[in-house]
Formats: sequence, C-alpha cells, structure tokens
Amino acid sequence: MTLTTLITRRIPRCASTVRLAALLAVAILAAGLSGCASRKPHADNATAEAKPAQRPNILFIFTDDHGVQAISTYGSKINRTPQIDRLADSGMRFDNCFCTNAICAPSRAVILTGKHSHINGQVSNHERFDGSQSTFPKMLRQAGYQTALIGKWHLKSDPTGFDHWEVLIDQGPYYNPPMIRNGEKVQYTGYTTDIITDRALEWMQQRDPEKPFLLMCQHKAPHRDWKPDARHLTMYDDVTIPEPPTLFDDWSGRSRASTMQEMTIAEHMSPGDLKLTTPRRLNAEQLAPWNAAYGPKNEAFREANLTGKDLVRWKYQRYAKDYLRCVASVDDNIGRLLDYLEQSGLADNTVVVYSSDQGWFLGEHGWFDKRWMYEESLRMPFIVRWPGKTKPGSVNTDLVQNLDFAPTFLAMAGADVPGDMQGRSAAPLLAGETPDDWRDAVYYHFYADWAWHTVPRHYGVRTDRYKLIHFYRIDEWELYDLVKDPDEMHNLYDDPAYASTVIRLKAVLQRLRQQYRESDVADQACDRIAERRARNR
Repeated sequence: MTLTTLITRRIPRCASTVRLAALLAVAILAAGLSGCASRKPHADNATAEAKPAQRPNILFIFTDDHGVQAISTYGSKINRTPQIDRLADSGMRFDNCFCTNAICAPSRAVILTGKHSHINGQVSNHERFDGSQSTFPKMLRQAGYQTALIGKWHLKSDPTGFDHWEVLIDQGPYYNPPMIRNGEKVQYTGYTTDIITDRALEWMQQRDPEKPFLLMCQHKAPHRDWKPDARHLTMYDDVTIPEPPTLFDDWSGRSRASTMQEMTIAEHMSPGDLKLTTPRRLNAEQLAPWNAAYGPKNEAFREANLTGKDLVRWKYQRYAKDYLRCVASVDDNIGRLLDYLEQSGLADNTVVVYSSDQGWFLGEHGWFDKRWMYEESLRMPFIVRWPGKTKPGSVNTDLVQNLDFAPTFLAMAGADVPGDMQGRSAAPLLAGETPDDWRDAVYYHFYADWAWHTVPRHYGVRTDRYKLIHFYRIDEWELYDLVKDPDEMHNLYDDPAYASTVIRLKAVLQRLRQQYRESDVADQACDRIAERRARNR
C-alpha cells in the first residue's frame, strides 16, 4: 500500500480534495533519555534542550473549544477519541494545564508570545494582534526552522514569522472555506477540518527536507455552531449522551456573577445552533445528507412540543451530539497526520503536541461556551509526544499554562528562551523531572465583559487544591475547595473555617499580579472598546 493510499483512505475525500504526493525523506532519529519521576532542580529557561544536529520537528495540532471532558484519555464518559488517545499513549498527558484568559484570540496570542494578555496586547477578540512583537515561530525561523501555519488564526493581522501560511478568514465556516494563502484569497470546497489537514499534509510533503520544521495545524472545530461532516451526521443517533450532574444548576450559594451571564442551553442557543434552520454555505451535494439526517429528527421534535426541563434535555442532546460529531472529525484527521509521520519516517524525530485554546462547558452549570475561571473553561488539553524524551503513557500533574508553550517549543529546538517571556519551559517536566521551584499557583484574568455572553470581568489564582476568584467590577469573591467540591457549587469565601486560606490566597494573588506586571491599562483599553460598541448599537 502506498503512503498516498494509506492516508487518503482513512477519510473519504470529495472531488476537490487535495491529493497527496510521494513519500519524502527519512528523518534523523531523536536522541535523549526517557524521563524518570524524580524531582530535582533544573536550569533556567535559557538552557538549550537539544543539540542543533538533533533538533526535532514540531507539529502543533490545535483546536478551538475542545474541553477535556470530551477526550477519552482524560476520562470522558460521553465519547471516544482513539487518535488523541494514541498520541497520549506514546507521550505525556498533562492533567493540570490551564489557560490565562479563556477566549480564542487572547489564548492564541499568549501561546505565540509566552506573555500574558495585558503584556502582548490581545485582551479580547476585538484587538488586532501586533505582529511586530517577538513570537516563538519567529525565533524558530531565525534558528533555522521552516515554519508554517495552516488553519484558524483569528488575530485579524496577517501572520508573521512563517515561511508559509494559509488561514481561515476570521472564524471561518465549517464547509467550503475561503482562506488567505500568503496574502492571496483561495476558495476550497469540502469540510474545513479535512481541508486544513489536507493542506498540512501537502506542506509537509513539499517542505525542504534538509531543515527541521514547525507546523501549526489549527482547526476551527469544535467551535460553535458545531456543524458535523457528512460522515458523522448520524453518529450518536442511537444513544443518549449522559447529562452532567449540574445541568439544572440554579447558581445558588455563589456570587451574583453566575446570574449575569447569557450562555445557558435553556435560553441562549439559536435555531442555527440547534440545526432547526437550513445552514448556509452548503452546496446541493452537501445539503442532501444534511437534510436526510436532520429533517426527520426536526419534524419529530416539532411534533413533540416539548416544554420545561424536557425541552432543555432535548437541546442538550442535540448540542452535545453535534459537538461530539465535530470532535470525531478532528480525531480522524489527527490520525491522518500521525499516519503520515510514521509512514514517511518522520515520527522518530517529530514532537507532536495536541491542545486547544481553552476548555468548554458541555452543559455543566447549564451552560455552553467558556470565559469563566471555572474548571471546565479554565482547563486545557495538553498532550506531548517527544520521542526519546517523554515516557510513553506518562501523566504529569504539575501546574502548567499556555503561557509555557512558547518557551517549551524554543527549548525543544535548542534555542534560547528570552528573559521577557513570562512562561517557563516544560521541557524538564516532559523528561519526568519537576524543578523544586516550579510554580505553586496559576494566574487568570478575563476582560471581555461587554462581548458575547456578558461574563463579568474577573481575575484569580488556582493552586493544586483551591481557587480564589475576584469579580472586581461588582467586588464579589468566590473561593472553592477543589478536593471537596470539584464541581464548584459551594462558595466558601465567607466561611470562617477558610478565613486563613482566603488571606493566604490573596497574598498569592497579589504576588502574581506584581510578578506579571498587571496594571489597569488593559482594563482601560477594554472600557474604550465597550464604549465604542455601545455607541455603534
């Protein structure tokens, strides 16, 4: 069987899909030691982790809004993700990876720069990313790497630091996406998750085999509005997805913040979200299986005339199944990439990373979307296979953030990590060694209270056990004991038994705000955006 046959047969292709070409070069075998579980001091971020002659390729596979509760290696009770599991089985799964600001563009900017939102300037989805600032792709390119970005960018400015880039326009659609390739608009027909993978595979085949590469393959899925591909339209039709225990949460016992949002499954999903209207952008060939799948189900829904909790339950099932169908397509395409690496001889010297820009609510607390510092939104999947370094099937529980991705990738490549990056290389963790001075808390700050879903601004800290959140515009606090209350249902801030914990965590919060050079400048910028939006309504 040829390589082309192997990769294209995993997923049926439409007539416009890019066909794969011939097999390229065999990669250099990566050297290194598999990690032990010992704990010892480690050198600072600037230490090179790899010799130039052994520098690995880096394939960064990134999705949008993929919560860990929908990944089977993280213990999902609602779906299976065999290809992501395959990656975890051959690498390291991080169980405590958290974002710094749970919204799309800010998370991407943090990953590129290794700096918090208030430093890199991307505090919400509304700013134009300053592409003149230092980013890890630029540094890898300067170090001799070929760099490419394919898929979702969502930062308004043109990508910089890449030899090749081909990105969706803004969010991009699920079907038939126009894309911008190195400044020129191109139009594709097909399913966007498949097309992004096609383009990534083609680039890997056509690259210079004499240089190591960074490829950022970034999917739209499973972002709202969760349009499945034709292969998965009826997946889960014969099952009932388990409901989260907090689906009918009334948010009692917590601050006012939870009552100020507009992101409930019960009240805030559109007919398009629920597939009750005919989708745009699909051609006749694509609409035929779509209508065959949804038409009878929608008719049955209308005849049932559901109300109350029964209606919420129906909405949850429709939403969760469509979300999981989009995840299944992502998982299939990850398998295509892993197959290519193995069949082309690149697997032994290619770091493969899977992550998503933040977590996601799949009905927990009655919600969809992200933005909050609560666990479902805060936690990110982060899985790394670094041949010769990571122990297959290993798990790390240290506190890691997307802030650490840039210095980690630079360290993998043997490049210096700039001192102004606020993250820290996770390379020692990947080798099974936790430095004695590794962080004991993570800092979070969400700004965009004027935007979709009206989640109040807040910042806070999370340790291995506790979480302290300050909703500072309404001056209310929340404290959670994550061991006793993992669902974050009971605010302990005013409980006298936790008074000393509050004092300690407030000190940690102040320390981190000073360490990361927080000020009110970003809040002032957000106020100006909110004022402009209010005037334009």
